[in-house]
Amino acid sequence: MNQFITNYLNYSNAPIITAVIIFTLYILLAKFAAIFMDKILRRLAKYTTSELDDKIIDLIHRPVFFTVIIIGSIHSIRILNISEKTIFYSNGILLSLVSAIWLICIIRISNLLIDKNLHRFSDITGLSREITPLVENIWKVIVIVGGFMIILSIWKINITPLLASAGIVGVAIALAAKDTLSNFFGGISIFIDKPYKIGDYIVLDMGERGEVVKIGVRSTRIKTRDDILIIVPNSIIANTKIINESAPVPNFRIRIPVSVAYGSDIDKVENILLQLAHSNENVQNSPEPRVRFRTFGESSLNLELLCWTKEPAIRGRTIHEINKKVYNKFMEADIKIPFPHRTVYLREEKNWKT
Repeated sequence: MNQFITNYLNYSNAPIITAVIIFTLYILLAKFAAIFMDKILRRLAKYTTSELDDKIIDLIHRPVFFTVIIIGSIHSIRILNISEKTIFYSNGILLSLVSAIWLICIIRISNLLIDKNLHRFSDITGLSREITPLVENIWKVIVIVGGFMIILSIWKINITPLLASAGIVGVAIALAAKDTLSNFFGGISIFIDKPYKIGDYIVLDMGERGEVVKIGVRSTRIKTRDDILIIVPNSIIANTKIINESAPVPNFRIRIPVSVAYGSDIDKVENILLQLAHSNENVQNSPEPRVRFRTFGESSLNLELLCWTKEPAIRGRTIHEINKKVYNKFMEADIKIPFPHRTVYLREEKNWKT
């Protein structure tokens, strides 16, 4: 249709009028696109439960409108009897403007998607939500660099030397920030492998044990039972052995060694230990507590009570409570808890002199 109008008006030898009419048609087309998004797309978006599509329509509404008008400007300029050089510069400016408009639009849409989806992953994996600005900034840099390359190609600028220079600069930055990058990629590996999450109790290879309170981009923070905060770089965690006491299930088994004297009723001791385990509110019934006869000691029969607590955080308190009840119950049941005995013989000194 545009070609028909152009040929018709060019026949009348009035390129300015043709350009004005075509530009007017593009304005009407842009207005139609805006009405289409407002009246139809928004109505369809109401049938969805998510508000994401409504926000995306808000973000692309103006870029679509201005893009149609800029395309109309490019089309109208081509009709005018002006030099190729002027057309080249005008097209370059207008296409660069379109690229900048959509560059901003893509960044806003990507930030919206990252913010929504990354928070969902954070709730599942326990990854700190502070990583959201980092991901947004990395993606923003990628989009800006891509848009910059597109604008350079519009102006027909050779980007090969720029790519070579960027590679050299990238190598220099990587060498200068080696530790920072290793910690960053260590954090990425923690996000991918998910060896632990916030709230888990872990034991590091160095022996530190505590609750994971924060997983950052550079480091992981662990709070011990003494309320001491340990900050461990992610590069170290990614290359060391970690014991996660909260995985794969939050239940944690505790072992309570018990020694009784020889001659004690083993069945009675076992029943007492099981009763005490079942009576403790921190001990779970599934898996059931159990007692194992381990060894014959030098002066005692050595047993072990095995039971599962609800979480690793209450391990110490549960052992404390059961040990107290075991001692009191054994005293009531006249079950002896042996302890080492030593017999000392004193030699009588004699006068060996004759």
